[in-house]
Amino acid sequence: MEEEFDLQNYLANGVEIIIKDALRASLKNPKEIMFLRRFSKHTRKATAIRQKHAENGQNIPVFLIASITSSCNLHCTGCYSRANDACSDKAPLNQLSSDEWSDIFLEAKELGISFIVLAGGEPMIREDVIVKASHYPEILFPIFTNGTMINDDYLKLFDKNRNLVPILSIEGDEEVTDSRRGEGVYSKLVDSMELMNKNNIIFGASLTFTKGNLSKLLSDEFIQKLHDFGCKVVFFIEYVPVDGETVELTPSDSERELLFNEINRLRKDYDNMLFLSFPGDEKTSGGCLAAGRGFFHINSHGGAEPCPASPYSDINVKDTSLLEALNSKLFKSLRDGGLLMDDHEGGCVLFEHEDEVKRLLDNS
Repeated sequence: MEEEFDLQNYLANGVEIIIKDALRASLKNPKEIMFLRRFSKHTRKATAIRQKHAENGQNIPVFLIASITSSCNLHCTGCYSRANDACSDKAPLNQLSSDEWSDIFLEAKELGISFIVLAGGEPMIREDVIVKASHYPEILFPIFTNGTMINDDYLKLFDKNRNLVPILSIEGDEEVTDSRRGEGVYSKLVDSMELMNKNNIIFGASLTFTKGNLSKLLSDEFIQKLHDFGCKVVFFIEYVPVDGETVELTPSDSERELLFNEINRLRKDYDNMLFLSFPGDEKTSGGCLAAGRGFFHINSHGGAEPCPASPYSDINVKDTSLLEALNSKLFKSLRDGGLLMDDHEGGCVLFEHEDEVKRLLDNS
């Protein structure tokens, strides 16, 4: 008889692996080693908290994605947030305040959530929120940024608070990056990386991979370049189409298998770097991890959404707790109805079944 998949153990073990790999990648950085050792203790405590909830029938995810602003200083080609009107040049007035985000971070800590991804828009526009995040050393905050707003104040903040880890978005070489993000962006990214490397700030890179560019992003030439810049963490983010016209860019099972095999090779060849993928192998994790199975998303207005790629919500954390949000009708319908385990061609099961998600939202 096949052993039943245990999501809590899978994610807990994954967190331990991430921490061990991060420690190995930081052997020459005493400040980072001290932080990671303390953080390792926090994650064990958080795992125990989540396990207690699990014993009472409540799954608490390890990860939360927080879009702390819907404004951005760039106009990147194919931006999913702009395509869904979730991002603009100027932020609306009804976004969550820094104090409201601080309350969310506190509640997340008490629930046993160990990782909160700060996203946007461009999250570094909200320095007030990032300062609040620095007050929660029990949580690691990867900050997914376009890298154009890193200055002396941020360098001091990152150096003092090692739970804040900037992750810079880069598309490949200068030509590819500037063609998508704008002329001169690659140069600013390189300047930011060199500045952080010089100041011993741990940082990473976010690589959005498609069916066409994955081999190039996995090449030793490109990875070595990131290594030489001082990059210690590399996220491979699977492309989600902004509309039906770009579906052909979504990676298929063959690309996922290539990524899985090559990441294992890169981890051996570059043992002072940390390589992660998102969403990772859904088959290994028992299906899509959205809607609170492994993570969920809070948008800049407080709406609790299954995933940034599925921007639908029936509950707002301004009016309720994180725990109640995790048990919203929409989230429960997605988890219990089997949609998250459904087969799909590539990219995102919730994107592919968008009409079904909308029907569940209408019925919630």
